[in-house]
Amino acid sequence: MVAAAKLRRAQKAAEAARPYAARMEAVVNGLASSVAGSGSAPRLLAGTGADKVHLLVVMTGERGLCGGFNSSIVKLARSRANDLLALGKTVKILTVGKKGRDQLKRDLGHLFVGHVDLSEVRRIGYDNARSIAQDILTRFDGGEFDVATIFFNRFQSVITQIPTAQQIIPAPVGEASDSSAVYDYEPSEDAILADLLPRSVATQIFAALLENNASFNGAQMSAMDNATRNAGEMIEKLTIEFNRSRQAVITNELIEIISGAEAL
Repeated sequence: MVAAAKLRRAQKAAEAARPYAARMEAVVNGLASSVAGSGSAPRLLAGTGADKVHLLVVMTGERGLCGGFNSSIVKLARSRANDLLALGKTVKILTVGKKGRDQLKRDLGHLFVGHVDLSEVRRIGYDNARSIAQDILTRFDGGEFDVATIFFNRFQSVITQIPTAQQIIPAPVGEASDSSAVYDYEPSEDAILADLLPRSVATQIFAALLENNASFNGAQMSAMDNATRNAGEMIEKLTIEFNRSRQAVITNELIEIISGAEAL
């Protein structure tokens, strides 16, 4: 019941963030399509010109008792890390959430470069995403990596969460939402993107945190429901077994009494 109440709030927040994140992506795509490939494109869009060093931002829960929620994210991140290492790439891992860190440190702990603890955060806010984004952007400006990818569970339903890998740096350039429209920008596209791209990174991280939070509560509610049902079935089976054993003991005692009486 507690998980169900939390799920309603988390699901509402995640669904409310989706239109904003989608619109932000559309605006960035519209701007980026006109400057992509030019020498003046911001580094967050153009990248460093290489893809040798990859930063994997793995977002999991701070707690367990949620079925395969954490394991599914870790499995996807571990698979990506192993694939990159096999190609000779350098991998760095930034963990958000204790459970993902605990699982990954067994075989990939030497790749850790940082950890974000959200165990004291009762409700995910934009400030949390902005601080994570600022850490990532600072590392990018310092030349610590070439490509950054976030890993999280996208909420679909209470019983279905989709493990997702989403590249955030450099910003992937898709098709503009309305190619027939022509816009004049003031200031220039480059100036707008220089200010908008860092916000876009924070927005994508915020949306991922909200999706993850809703997925966690859904997985936890489902896991607790299954545990309650399994406990009820176990109690019922043990009660039947107890009654049968008790009946067998009573029957044996009656047989012994009757046999003794007949012997006399």
